[in-house]
Amino acid sequence: MDILRRSLLSLGLAALLAGPGLAGPAWAEPQTITVASTTSTEQSGLFKHLLPRFTEKTGIGVKVVALGTGQALDVGRRGDADVVFVHDRAAEEKFVAEGFGTKRHAVMYNDFVVAGPKADPAGARGGDVTASFARIAAVKAPFVSRGDRSGTHAAELRYWKEAGLDLGAVRGEWYKDVGQGMGPALNTASAANAYILADRGTWLSFRNRGDLAILVQGDKRLFNQYGVLLVNPEKHPQVKAKEGQAFVDWLIAPDGQRAIADYKIEGEQLFFPTAEAGKS
Repeated sequence: MDILRRSLLSLGLAALLAGPGLAGPAWAEPQTITVASTTSTEQSGLFKHLLPRFTEKTGIGVKVVALGTGQALDVGRRGDADVVFVHDRAAEEKFVAEGFGTKRHAVMYNDFVVAGPKADPAGARGGDVTASFARIAAVKAPFVSRGDRSGTHAAELRYWKEAGLDLGAVRGEWYKDVGQGMGPALNTASAANAYILADRGTWLSFRNRGDLAILVQGDKRLFNQYGVLLVNPEKHPQVKAKEGQAFVDWLIAPDGQRAIADYKIEGEQLFFPTAEAGKS
């Protein structure tokens, strides 16, 4: 009887130990992709809104590495991300032309704004971004630049050039280059009561505005397009191409586009699906 009892107990223990192995897929870790993206998609809160919906739909987890666009593309070039989600079209097209991305998909847009002190000592308020930049430089009013090779930084440099200014020649103590993301740059501008170029999404989610207000908006040159790209698995075989492409496909399909449109702060929409506007 004792021998039979011990045998039954041994069989029961063996079954318990074997259980997880027998269960197989139920115990498996979910597949996770890495997305290198801009700080604006992260700091605006958009990813907190989008990613749970994507994971619920597909079972694929997403890890975000939030950097300036230039740095995010560099992460993709090294093969340390599966997908890149950024906002500098010229840099994105170069990334594809160099063979690092398979195809660029326009996914959404918002716009840039120039924020600054409500008193506007430079007289920058208006609808022309280059005229505003010229006035800021003329009086050497404090200006905060991200200085991080982001899409926002690239746009800022473009506006100085279009204003006919050689930034290298005119910059001085009034121009503060912080080398950080949009949120920290806005904090610096708020503390210094300085002018700054920001994406509208991060501005709307930013609460530490101090005496800052939007002074320039609506100029067509302030249009800010975001693109998403799968890192080329032929260049980097470790890329999770199937799962990464699933994320790209979801973003540009009706489910993802609706999720983007649904993201609002205090009733104001932060990003606009590209498919809705027919923009590229």
